[in-house]
Amino acid sequence: MTDAQAIRDFLRASREAQTRFLAELVKVPSDNPPGDCAPHAERAGALLEDLGFTVERHRVPDDLVRANGMASAVNLVVRRRFGDGPVVALNAHGDVVPPGEGWTKDPYGAEIVDGWMYGRGVAVSKSDFATYAYALLALEKSGLDRGTVELHLTYDEEAGGEIGPKWLLDEGISKPDCAIGAGFSYGVVTAHNGCLHLEVEVNGKSAHAALPGTGIDALEAATGVLNALYALRKTYGETVSAVPGIGSPQLTVGLIKGGINTNVVPDRIMLRLDRRMIPEETPEAVEEGVRAVIAEAARAFPQARVAVRRILLARPLKPLPGTDRLAGILCGHASRVMGEPVEARGVPLYTDARHYADAGVPIILYGAGPHTIEEANAHRADERLPLSDLHKATEVVALTLADLLAADLLAAS
Repeated sequence: MTDAQAIRDFLRASREAQTRFLAELVKVPSDNPPGDCAPHAERAGALLEDLGFTVERHRVPDDLVRANGMASAVNLVVRRRFGDGPVVALNAHGDVVPPGEGWTKDPYGAEIVDGWMYGRGVAVSKSDFATYAYALLALEKSGLDRGTVELHLTYDEEAGGEIGPKWLLDEGISKPDCAIGAGFSYGVVTAHNGCLHLEVEVNGKSAHAALPGTGIDALEAATGVLNALYALRKTYGETVSAVPGIGSPQLTVGLIKGGINTNVVPDRIMLRLDRRMIPEETPEAVEEGVRAVIAEAARAFPQARVAVRRILLARPLKPLPGTDRLAGILCGHASRVMGEPVEARGVPLYTDARHYADAGVPIILYGAGPHTIEEANAHRADERLPLSDLHKATEVVALTLADLLAADLLAAS
């Protein structure tokens, strides 16, 4: 029988130490791109060892790192075995998007103002390095004598997660029975969108702007493709996911490059698109449909050459057997600790959680953060986290793990 009060007492006494732990993580840059994240992993590993953990450092081979557009990546794994029983993994990522412009605080300063800590990655998701580490420390005070908890601290979420969680699972470094991934404190995520990234390259022939007919205008052909894609986008509102919080499929053309000079017919245009898939969609059918629209539009410009290349295919997260039971336990604790109803839902994002689900591991998302990504300024200037949510979310995770493992509720799912 675990001692819930011992968990609460330990976490209450550890709040300042946990805040300092998070601050040290925020102060070390881990922007991705460029994705040189090994230095942050080394600092995080040292901090975890200072807490008394044994830290496994799994360096991803350099060729695989480069193939995924990064400079360095080391995955950290901590294992704490309390006894026989299931293995629960806790996954958070330490790589972050670059700070960008518009900050009023130092992106790496971990400054605290009115109870909020500011810094890139403080909410997404370095906070959950602290959430999960201190939840595990609290469990050691609880008398738990069943199961194993693992920390999976990875560094390529912003690049797709292929050499983080997926690599750990594919290499057999971990074989968890269920998992919790980084999230926010006022909702438990059980499903999310998938994502398809395509690169479309249109090649023509350059010519002097005084004699445009002697060339092949790649931009004209690319405009035809763009118009077809935007027409396709208008049809997506007719489809709405049955999962609360997901909404409709989405399509965004987020990057366009090309042209030589103002007085030259452009010979090459490159564009990249982002197609968000709802859980009910089949990724292969979605890709086939988008490619067909591009091909049809390209037929109107037979002299231009249009090539399509897949950059990313992230499958939607769908609940597996055992997901509902895990979510139910966590929602119960979160509702009590947060002081308001916390319910399971979907989100129109994609995360590393899909890699666990693809491996047959039930997973939900929960961690430290305010009600919305907008309130946290996630991926924007002045990213921030209420420290009260950090401390509350840690209690929720610790109590959930204690109940889950003490009674071996996974076996009942």
